[in-house]
Amino acid sequence: MIGAAFALLGHSVVVSGRLGQLDGSNLLVLALLFLVCESVPTLLNVKQAAVSVSFSAVLAAVVLVGPEGAALVGMTAVFSVRPGLPPVKRLFNGAQFAICGYAAGQAYEWLGGRVGLPTIAGFDDLIVPFAGAAALFVPLNFLLIAIVLVLTGQADQVPLRGLAQFMVSYLGYATFGLLIAGLWATVSSISAVLVLLPLFVARWAFGQYLAQQRSYDATIAALCQAVETKDYYTRGHCTRVSMASGMIAQEIGMGPERLRAIRYAGMLHDVGKLGVPTKVLQKDGPLTEEEFAAIQLHPMRGLEIVRGIDFLDEAFAGIMHHHERQDGKGYPMGLAGDEVPEFARIIAVADAFDSMTSDRSYRGARPVGVAMAELRKGAGTQFDPVMVMAFIKAVDRDGWEPPRKVVTPPADVAETATKDHDDPTMPIQVVSER
Repeated sequence: MIGAAFALLGHSVVVSGRLGQLDGSNLLVLALLFLVCESVPTLLNVKQAAVSVSFSAVLAAVVLVGPEGAALVGMTAVFSVRPGLPPVKRLFNGAQFAICGYAAGQAYEWLGGRVGLPTIAGFDDLIVPFAGAAALFVPLNFLLIAIVLVLTGQADQVPLRGLAQFMVSYLGYATFGLLIAGLWATVSSISAVLVLLPLFVARWAFGQYLAQQRSYDATIAALCQAVETKDYYTRGHCTRVSMASGMIAQEIGMGPERLRAIRYAGMLHDVGKLGVPTKVLQKDGPLTEEEFAAIQLHPMRGLEIVRGIDFLDEAFAGIMHHHERQDGKGYPMGLAGDEVPEFARIIAVADAFDSMTSDRSYRGARPVGVAMAELRKGAGTQFDPVMVMAFIKAVDRDGWEPPRKVVTPPADVAETATKDHDDPTMPIQVVSER
């Protein structure tokens, strides 16, 4: 990609000769504006990843100094003031902005856009060509980044939820480039200063969105940790159920919004255990009917605990009904077949699988193949066959890393129960109190 960017610039110098015809003062101001925005990006949840609204300056350059000028403005990303950024990443950032700027400039000219200082009377003629340039720049920018993430094995770290919103937001922020070009016709390079404020407001908006997502994740993690403190042997269970649920959801083609919701539901599916007495959860031996009733109420208690968290949305159904069965013999409401919400059918498979492949106090972890066989055996009675097959396909393709072996718990950790209500092969024993 870096080679392609330098090839474009070389072509501009050697073949077209247009690079030497650029307005140096305009180019310098646009490059400085780009560098200011690029040097203060908004950090993403992905390690060493960030976004900025600096591309608006590149799109303004498309109008004011053409494809070659836009490429040069984008290439200045190499000099951004971002401590700790390795040289290869600086070169990549500059290269991908240069390629996108050059391609957007070509699209702008192809659509009839005129390069140079716009006139007030001719401003309307810029709108359609600029829209075409922006419509090419934004998806191409995402595509180039995606290619590198896939090739370096980091694609799974990208938060897919919000990708469509990011695309739409980027297209909206691209209009700042048109604003810069339009103001240039009246106040010249001062327009770059005038748009700095809205550009930084846009950066702040990015930061607020990401801060909100981080607060959501922290809330879920805190609730999950509270649940797992009740049982040493199930630590990590919520996280793995969340991951397995996401694998099933992706396999059946669930969209990004619902995919994030199902992951939240997987994290919180057992939050109702907070309302079950610890002595019942950790009881060694058969449960009384009253104690088993307390276990059966944990999905409803879970719903009561989280129902005030608005962003969970459809996750409520997964938390409430993840112990329903296809044959109607589950709890808490005895739903059957398609009456069971889709989220609950997904979590039921993920929950049982992780329980079987994890160490428990009363047995060791079962091999993945054995657990898959149990899921197939329960398909149509306990589990939705569609979800079982989707999970098997996902695991066959992507693999599954079982949890690490559980070491002996510390002396101050209470003994754990000898049965597990999540494990279909080890049902809880219930004795009559009469």
